[in-house]
Amino acid sequence: MSIQPITDKEQELICKNVVAACRDISKLNKRGYGFLYLASGFIAHFNLDGFKEAFGNGDALRRAILSNQDNNQWRNFRIGEQNAEYYFSKRDVYNRICTALARA
Repeated sequence: MSIQPITDKEQELICKNVVAACRDISKLNKRGYGFLYLASGFIAHFNLDGFKEAFGNGDALRRAILSNQDNNQWRNFRIGEQNAEYYFSKRDVYNRICTALARA
């Protein structure tokens, strides 16, 4: 069974939340946390509050996201492979977040 790609609307909501959390970590919600804690370069935390505590401020999260961009490209998947479209959508969200953070 294939994992469905992240919809455009969901990508937008994730990006908006994570970018806001990089200014104020208290704004990170379950949607943004659910995306980030499964990204490469982020260790597992017990819960959302533990993740917020680990990053202490939005700037630490911003730096971590930007420094892990290259590790979150899912280059090991090819078009047509099972779940490739899902991982490509994760890549797109991650890059979208990085683009927004680079502009800020």
